[in-house]
Amino acid sequence: MSRKVVRTSKFRHVFGQAVKADQCYDDIRISQMTWDSNFCSVNPKFVAMIVDASGGGAFIVLPLSKTGRIDMSLPTVCGHTGPVLDIEFCPHNDNIIASCSEDCSVMIWEIPDGGLISPLKDPVVKLDGHSKRVGILSWHPTAHNVLMSAGCDNVVILWNVVHGEAVVRIDSMHTDLIYSACWNRNGSQILTSCKDKKLRVIDPRKGSVICEKDKPHEGSRPVRAVFVSDGKILTTGFSRMSERQVALWDPNNFSEPLTLQELDTSSGVLLPFFDPDTGVVYLCGKGDSSIRYFEVTDEAPYVHYLSMYSSKESQKGMGYMPKRGLEVNKCEIARFYKLHERKCEPIVMTVPRKSDLFQEDLYPDTIGPEPSLEADDWFAGKNGEPILISLKDGFVATTKNKEFKVIKSLMATTSSSSSNRQSDSVDVQALQNEVKELREMVEQLTKRVSDLESN
Repeated sequence: MSRKVVRTSKFRHVFGQAVKADQCYDDIRISQMTWDSNFCSVNPKFVAMIVDASGGGAFIVLPLSKTGRIDMSLPTVCGHTGPVLDIEFCPHNDNIIASCSEDCSVMIWEIPDGGLISPLKDPVVKLDGHSKRVGILSWHPTAHNVLMSAGCDNVVILWNVVHGEAVVRIDSMHTDLIYSACWNRNGSQILTSCKDKKLRVIDPRKGSVICEKDKPHEGSRPVRAVFVSDGKILTTGFSRMSERQVALWDPNNFSEPLTLQELDTSSGVLLPFFDPDTGVVYLCGKGDSSIRYFEVTDEAPYVHYLSMYSSKESQKGMGYMPKRGLEVNKCEIARFYKLHERKCEPIVMTVPRKSDLFQEDLYPDTIGPEPSLEADDWFAGKNGEPILISLKDGFVATTKNKEFKVIKSLMATTSSSSSNRQSDSVDVQALQNEVKELREMVEQLTKRVSDLESN
């Protein structure tokens, strides 16, 4: 009688747990738009969520510590004239966030350190170049101030944000709607999935296809694709019978998938989040109430099912915290920000360990916030590998956030709005100090009144 040998993996017992109710963000009207983006972006300072707004598009940005019930009158970022479809924080400056909208524009915003105290209507930079709504944004992982956008005009644009100009425009490659677009680890390649049922690996600076795969999934519903370790590609899609699938591909041999697994028959598009440090990929379906996670390895069947986090309520969107924002002393390997209809709920993924010491096998050096090259160098043809940091003592910023500067040759409105932003941030700090002092005075007075009443 042969015994089945269980595959050894340190991530076999990873479990997900929602935080307590007082650590959630409540009373937020999450956007009702039927668009397959994350609707949420998060970094070690802020969490941003796209919200319902009358007469245009808006999103809110909250300091991570501002949990509990969120006031309806909280100021929003509300410069778009159409619904916001995607938002993403800059990986090299936690105060910079990009947004794109149905109004065909991409906007770059600077959020002051304590969060907003008044509605933010004027972006630092406005990028116009798409002729239809823009639904996908992605910052370059290693080059400073390089942003990719993809719109419903089937065009991919690479922006030099500092100059506010479209440097590369890939407009004749995709024949239909672009479902997803992402960078590889060092930003030397782009991967797109498209409604024309093709998966393309693109050289972004030349605007040419390196390799492509026809019909990675047989079904007609949207396909999502991400680069995983060693340049391999993980895709999620649907079979001809509308069953959800996950597949792994080697771009050097696109004829057959390394593995293709069927999951279930739900209709929501699976959003993949890959962690290069652990090799774990998390699949979050829009409209699902669960997060499945798999480990990607070099041995067959390559994508190994680990477990599933389940809850009662379905998710409208999902934010994924960068590794440097996690609590390493609690063996936290991932944190998601799950959007409900009226709230945002953090979900912590943990590896159970008995020791409180730093677990080096769980936390190899990870990507830090420092860019390895500037936009002009990257567009000139240079590549830079990510600059790694150790999480042993928790992440501490040793260098000041890369300052966000706009070249003066931009429109006068752009440069003036950025200078206003800098003076605003100084005023914000002073105002916050005053508010803090006033609150302390109110607390002291309240205490005295209660003491007098009791006597």
